[in-house]
Amino acid sequence: MIPAGHPHVGKLVQHQLRVFPEHEGFLRERFSSVSDAGWLFIEDIAAKVLQVAGERLDRVCEDYRWLSGVVLEEELHFRRTGRYRFATFEQADAEVYSRPELMSRYMNGLLASQLWWRNHTEMLNYFRDDFIECNAVGFDHLEIGPGHGLFLYLAAASQRCGRAEAWDISDASISTTHHALNAMHLTRQVLIRKIDLFDAPDRQFGSIAFSEVLEHLEKPQDALAILHRLLRDDGRLFLNAPVNSPAPDHIYLFETPEELLDMITNAGFLLESTRLSPCTGATLEWARRRKLTISVGVIARKA
Repeated sequence: MIPAGHPHVGKLVQHQLRVFPEHEGFLRERFSSVSDAGWLFIEDIAAKVLQVAGERLDRVCEDYRWLSGVVLEEELHFRRTGRYRFATFEQADAEVYSRPELMSRYMNGLLASQLWWRNHTEMLNYFRDDFIECNAVGFDHLEIGPGHGLFLYLAAASQRCGRAEAWDISDASISTTHHALNAMHLTRQVLIRKIDLFDAPDRQFGSIAFSEVLEHLEKPQDALAILHRLLRDDGRLFLNAPVNSPAPDHIYLFETPEELLDMITNAGFLLESTRLSPCTGATLEWARRRKLTISVGVIARKA
């Protein structure tokens, strides 16, 4: 399954299958068509995941198994009803965000998913290669909702980055991000603040990351208007959101990539590039036809 010369991926697969042996077929499918360049990136991210997991590696793998079961339940609900389980932030807050133990398990599972779910890995790669490494030298970076910390690490660790900060509304998420950056031995100082986007200070940034947040909001168009205000005229925005992606705290259903892209352009952004990544095991055509998860990555500027 894993070619020689990728010890970090091999170690993670070994641990994951020890607690989740039923997942072997899925992982074989996930890694069946990885390019040589893709393996280099996967091995690099696997090393970071191992650093973040540390002595909690088996717990991270077990929490990924738990998350997979939760997502399957949400998928079955989505197939039966055609909608997500929750429709308001208050519901998601009561059932997910306000429960620290559940949030911890959720963040652990999402950390592992950055390797095991092809669309997540591809979005990380797109973010690093097409966004961060193409930003102006000395860029000042903001991430809103940093979660597991991998996107924030890739931005702050870049030699092109001048300064970086992050905002989140969840104490548990902020704690997770602090731990991740420390575990990955990030030398740059990153300010992580508890700030609600809808109470954002009067600031502007040359680089903004907004990854897998839009689907958590009741009115994503309002968030896009704030992002437009926060972005400098010469800045760049990285946005990543999934369509048809049921999860415990997803409340806004994007049914097609075009629906999301139209919302972004209507908010005053010009699309520099886009990346569509279907879930593991599906082609883009099949994912569209069956309404399967597609991660939609966007790099944009102000129009």
